[in-house]
Amino acid sequence: MINADDVRRTAMSFPETVEKEAWSIPTFRVAGKMYVTIPDDQTSFAVRCPKHERAELIAAEPEKFWVPPHEASSAWVRVRLAALEDLDELRDILVDSWRQAAPDRLAEEHPELRPGAGSGA
Repeated sequence: MINADDVRRTAMSFPETVEKEAWSIPTFRVAGKMYVTIPDDQTSFAVRCPKHERAELIAAEPEKFWVPPHEASSAWVRVRLAALEDLDELRDILVDSWRQAAPDRLAEEHPELRPGAGSGA
């Protein structure tokens, strides 16, 4: 089963990612912008997600994607670790969030970091 250590390891493999504790939980940032957090219970993680896409994700896969009430106004979505198919799916979700936070220059320098590009893991 995929766990919080897999999230950390995958996030830290992306260029210019740093881990920083905030709200007593690990957060991962690129160019100072947060793109993933691992909440206390470590059964899920949160990533950036435009609100218009978030509703579609939740409707399509409610067992995988959700938003706690206190985050309803944010542009983030939670992902249940137990619902992920494999490490490639984890990578794709994290890559998408990283690309939303990364400066255009950095994203352009790393065309291999696109959802679906695969990691070989």
